Amino acid sequence: NEQGQCNVNGWRDIVAICGGKDHTVGLRSDGRVLATGCNDDGQCNVEGWTDIILISAGSTHTVALKADGTVVTTGSNKYGQCDVESWTDIVAVSAGGRHTVGLKADGTVVATGNDDYNQLRIEDWKLMLP
Repeated sequence: NEQGQCNVNGWRDIVAICGGKDHTVGLRSDGRVLATGCNDDGQCNVEGWTDIILISAGSTHTVALKADGTVVTTGSNKYGQCDVESWTDIVAVSAGGRHTVGLKADGTVVATGNDDYNQLRIEDWKLMLP
């Protein structure tokens, strides 16, 4: 708990939780988000986030899916992992260490951020929907 990432004792009405490298993010039942821990890159700057239905924490960034299918991020964008402004119709999102991946309603995948290990090579990924 050197960064305060375990300081969640006062959190209530939490419906989802995730841990990043040194921070913890919680989703409240009312769609608001809480975060605690290391905030050196702004990864805990989630105040004012509303209508959130899914959260994910990367190493130094935090990602959230809004009810309208758009995505919000905060934290380090050193590798472009927060470049999600154009994403729409998203149904799931996940933050990696230095990248972010989203699943669109049509089954296609979008990704942004660091590609040192080919983690953004998603051209052939498509969910086979009935």
